[in-house]
Amino acid sequence: MRRVVLDTNVFLDCWVFDDPVARALRNALELGQVLAVRSAATDAELADVLARSRFGLALAARDELLTQWRSRVALIEVEVAAPLDCADPGDQKFLDLAIAAGASVLFTKDKALLATATRARAHDLRVVLPAAAQSVLLLENGVP
Repeated sequence: MRRVVLDTNVFLDCWVFDDPVARALRNALELGQVLAVRSAATDAELADVLARSRFGLALAARDELLTQWRSRVALIEVEVAAPLDCADPGDQKFLDLAIAAGASVLFTKDKALLATATRARAHDLRVVLPAAAQSVLLLENGVP
């Protein structure tokens, strides 16, 4: 099954904000059409972000989101850095995870990650906006 990585903001779009732009991606994940992957570093960032007061999530709601995410997503041990660098060191963990997991797509809205898209193609990794989910996933399934 194809593996994908979601950065933290894309997770929020899918499960906290229910952003219509991210629904195709969320549906693909929930239907098992793709397998999302996570790492200890991406889990830590997600837990930190969900705890921020601006989201207004009660502890029980945060725990439920994290539990559901972790139960649906494969945990990957990232032992080495990716052979491509992100200009933002805080976002490097998503590239490291994608390469370590052999992911075909990294979904992000982050400018520094999107700037790696051309270089990432040399590693069979697409770095795209969540709005591209439907077309990218159809293309990978061989649908024109």
